[in-house]
Amino acid sequence: MPTFASATKLTTFIDDYFSWIAGSYHWEEAQAKTAKGSTTETSKQKVWDREPEPPTLTGLALHLGFNSKEAFEEYEREGRFADILKRARLRIEAEYEKKLHFQSSTGAIFALKSMGWTDKDPSKIEDLLPENFLLKVEILKTGPSTASSEQAVHL
Repeated sequence: MPTFASATKLTTFIDDYFSWIAGSYHWEEAQAKTAKGSTTETSKQKVWDREPEPPTLTGLALHLGFNSKEAFEEYEREGRFADILKRARLRIEAEYEKKLHFQSSTGAIFALKSMGWTDKDPSKIEDLLPENFLLKVEILKTGPSTASSEQAVHL
């Protein structure tokens, strides 16, 4: 498991990861063409040297030097700078959450569910109970004893 010298150093590593996945590009001059096919003016065009990548927890864990997702999560629970890793996780979740507003958000939904999100209504008791839940009901005898016939009923 990696050790981090300071909170500032860990934050710098995390920021480096997010900068890396943003990709890199340069600008090139491009000739704009008219409808007749002749060139007119030049404009600048963005050319990607390295395409952007989506943020992932495993990508962040690898970038920070962890050997497994489990080790990353253990440090996130119990490590010296756990709050910084929790904030990094939120940055990743925020990116997936933004994708929920697009037409095809299935991948983002899957990723968010694997991060602990749920689409179940927590107010429903059956969603809160384990699947193999056994409810034991005990009926206690209270009040007068039951009558065995109509003649035994006294008003």
